[in-house]
Amino acid sequence: MHTLPALDEVTIGVVGLGYVGLPLAVEFGHQWPTRGFDIDPERVRQLQAGVDRTREVEPEKLAATPQLTYTADLEAMRECNVFVVTVPTPIDLHKRPDLGPLLGASRSVGQVLKPGDTVIYESTVYPGATEEDCVPILEAQSGLVHNRDFFTGYSPERINPGDKEHGVTSIMKVTSGSTPEVADFVDGLYARVITAGTHKAESIRVAEAAKVIENTQRDVNIALINELALLFERLGLDTEAVLKAAGTKWNFLPFRPGLVGGHCIGVDPYYLTHKAQAVGHHPEMILAGRRVNDAMGAHIADNTVRALVRKGINPVGARILVMGLTFKENCPDLRNTRVIDIHATLAGYNAEVTVFDPWVDPAEAEHEYGITPVTETPAPGQFDAIIVAVPHREFLQMGIEAIRELARPESVIFDVKSVFPRTATDLRL
Repeated sequence: MHTLPALDEVTIGVVGLGYVGLPLAVEFGHQWPTRGFDIDPERVRQLQAGVDRTREVEPEKLAATPQLTYTADLEAMRECNVFVVTVPTPIDLHKRPDLGPLLGASRSVGQVLKPGDTVIYESTVYPGATEEDCVPILEAQSGLVHNRDFFTGYSPERINPGDKEHGVTSIMKVTSGSTPEVADFVDGLYARVITAGTHKAESIRVAEAAKVIENTQRDVNIALINELALLFERLGLDTEAVLKAAGTKWNFLPFRPGLVGGHCIGVDPYYLTHKAQAVGHHPEMILAGRRVNDAMGAHIADNTVRALVRKGINPVGARILVMGLTFKENCPDLRNTRVIDIHATLAGYNAEVTVFDPWVDPAEAEHEYGITPVTETPAPGQFDAIIVAVPHREFLQMGIEAIRELARPESVIFDVKSVFPRTATDLRL
């Protein structure tokens, strides 16, 4: 059996330089020689020039990490003896786990894997994926034997895009390894960079399960509040007012209604339900929560159309401005944004929809969703309805009066996240 390197002899390779991989690579680069690998040569060129298009890492922080280098050349990763895989784990059009990027990354790592190396996965998966899906690929590509020639670990990412207060080092990290010795090694590795501390799980499967239920729990809780919002709407009650009153109890959880998208909360539950069904369990509550949350975009659009009709405005040909396209405020992340459900439903009414988002790359939005948003404030007085879908700070700084000026005198304003006073808008969840 090959031995693990001492912590001072580590050279780290981070595979995937997105929202998760880059901040982690920067922190590792303060401690060890670190290679960041990405299959997108343009992403590598930008990082070499000190530019992070995700806006997660400032240019001065990139420049202050001399031990970190970037490459799109897989052979350059052969010098690493610890590989950290941080690629996306999305769902497909049928809401099934898409392990394509993860398995592809495993094939790449397997080609440069050497005796004594360790591969740590951070991507969100269902329990068992590391050892059942990834390890066989590593063995096949390398010709090595797991837990004899090379080792694996799992330390799930807890990145919150756009959140500068809770960065990678300030969030406790769950760690695990394929043997007790590897678990100690992986934990020691992260303990050097995670100031919030680490929690060593008893197995890789426990760590995988812990990650996937973190966001499933949030998803179910938000679904409950979304369903309550639908109920309160029929009862003529303001949801925000009810939640404020209920929130005066010390143990009432402060969830709010809204769109549930992104790379985690709107995706991870499907990984858990996939595994549950594979072992013969039908996860009723989790799937019910997903159905409620996935329907909210269409509900917002339908309510907007009904409000237009009540004001005598024909929704066919109506000019509607959707403010915000990213999955959350103050970040450029478009992954699994549910604002597209609003757009698609309005387009189904033959409305003329304009999307305004100063945070997004229009070319990326066009490539991903066939939508080309505007990034500058539109001219005033031209819209029949405005939906404030994502409360970017630029929109909050504009204020509701300036937003209303973008609309015609007879119009509908929908404040999805209730960020403006109730009396200043027509609709909100």
